[in-house]
Amino acid sequence: MKDSIRHLIQQALDRLTAEGVLPAGLTPAIQVENTKDKSHGDFASNIAMMLAKPAGMKPRDLAEKLIAALPADEQITKVEIAGPGFLNFFQNSDVLAQYLEAALADAQLGVRKNGPAQRVVVDLSAPNLAKEMHVGHLRSTIIGDGVARVLEFLGDTVIRQNHVGDWGTQFGMLLAYMQENPAAAESELADLEGFYRAAKKRFDESLEFADRARELVVQLQAGDAECLRLWHRFNDISLSHCQALYDRLGVKLSMADVKGESAYNDDLPQVVADLAAKGLLTEDNGAQCVFMDEFKNAEGNPLPLIVQKAGGGYLYATTDLAATRYRAGVLKADRVLYFVDQRQALHFQMVFACARLAGFVPASMDMEHMGFGTMNGPDGRPFKTRDGGTVKLVQLLDEAEQRAYSLVKDKNPDLGEDELRRIARVVGIASVKYADLSKHRTSDYSFNFDLMLSFEGNTAPYLLYAYTRVAGVFRKLGKGVDEIGGQITLVAEQEQALAAKLAQFNELLGNVANKGTPHILCAYLYDLAGLFSSFYENCPILSAEDEATRDSRLRLAALTGRTLKQGLELLGLETLERM
Repeated sequence: MKDSIRHLIQQALDRLTAEGVLPAGLTPAIQVENTKDKSHGDFASNIAMMLAKPAGMKPRDLAEKLIAALPADEQITKVEIAGPGFLNFFQNSDVLAQYLEAALADAQLGVRKNGPAQRVVVDLSAPNLAKEMHVGHLRSTIIGDGVARVLEFLGDTVIRQNHVGDWGTQFGMLLAYMQENPAAAESELADLEGFYRAAKKRFDESLEFADRARELVVQLQAGDAECLRLWHRFNDISLSHCQALYDRLGVKLSMADVKGESAYNDDLPQVVADLAAKGLLTEDNGAQCVFMDEFKNAEGNPLPLIVQKAGGGYLYATTDLAATRYRAGVLKADRVLYFVDQRQALHFQMVFACARLAGFVPASMDMEHMGFGTMNGPDGRPFKTRDGGTVKLVQLLDEAEQRAYSLVKDKNPDLGEDELRRIARVVGIASVKYADLSKHRTSDYSFNFDLMLSFEGNTAPYLLYAYTRVAGVFRKLGKGVDEIGGQITLVAEQEQALAAKLAQFNELLGNVANKGTPHILCAYLYDLAGLFSSFYENCPILSAEDEATRDSRLRLAALTGRTLKQGLELLGLETLERM
């Protein structure tokens, strides 16, 4: 609805500009907000106050001219001026009810993308295969997954790319340890972290081992068959660890989505050669660098994007440049989203700028770094184990499920063990994911088990329970919504508030897709659940005063349930019919 109102206001502005009331060339950002007091309308805009000065008019006088210039729209019953010049829009309840009926009958809940479908590459997760996944990998994985799901739901073609760290000098050390302990390697690899520590210990203690590790890196990069065999074996085991966690988290990533650093290895010399051919390379202390005018340090000196070290080795920038042209030339992406730590912002700004300068990507392809903050412990510091080590992701999920099990068992002591475990798994995993997804992507946040497992506030348990309340209505009725007749009618204040929120789902998902911010979907679902609770308490459903009212409220409840369920699925969360 906000988009429709913005369009109406823009048409009025165009008309007033053509009539000379407004000066030409104004391009204001038209703000439309939901009103809190519905007696003063459903939506409000401050556009008249924004443009009063350039128009040389009082805000209320300009507001009157805007109202007169607004095209008629059946979705709006009237527009009034409030306060110093706000435009208050009143929504047509009958048209809103018709929209909700159409959404209820539609598999997509009336959701359609505003604009043409695109091919979108989503770069997410990207663990280092030398170690087990830890809590630092959670945000890239689940935020990227949530946005990818929304894009797919809106009709885009989404290509997931798991840019794993599967190449580099540390693999020489790991291969040397595998060669030295071939019998023990298979069993020891069950604990990747322990295997890495043991290999690092040998590397630090033995000069002979370290020299052999360095030689194996050279052999691996040269394509030695035995080194490649060991390397493939190590990667297969590492990726199986990752896949087990993806499956447990309910993340839509598979082995087919893996496109690691090694995949671009053969193209790296050509990347450097092509940069040289474009005249973009400068030698600096033996290294090959790209200097771009827009990137300077605090002293005003140019910053280098190093693409080849003095010794001939390549860097992350080289691999990332190769990836940009693969995604442009082979994957034919219209848009590429990189869900990588916010601390890599400068790196990606430089890589994107260099890729455009070199002609590796077309001007039409958007590249966006979807940076995110860090997960911290309750003390506000990076999340660590009690002994200061990195928290493995599997440990975090195990503890979440165990805490959820205790919580659910206390509330439902009569549930069978299998049912308890199933509910605890859903609640535990959902709570970890939602606690993260509900925070703004770019913010750091403190992880707190007690808060995230609460049934009060903006938490997964609260939303899961809200959905079970809807399911409970239809379970008590003994019928599905397809067996319910009638039409939605909006009379009570709580019905109208709930209906207005349901109608925002389409526009809300468009914002998530455009900005890569799942937290606004979380906030929407939380508000929706609260409005349903108010509706449920104030508007009797099964005991309504007549059949028409009962059926209308059942249909409104059904659409709420479907929207909650769909929204949670887009966040990658399972739902429960009862808990």
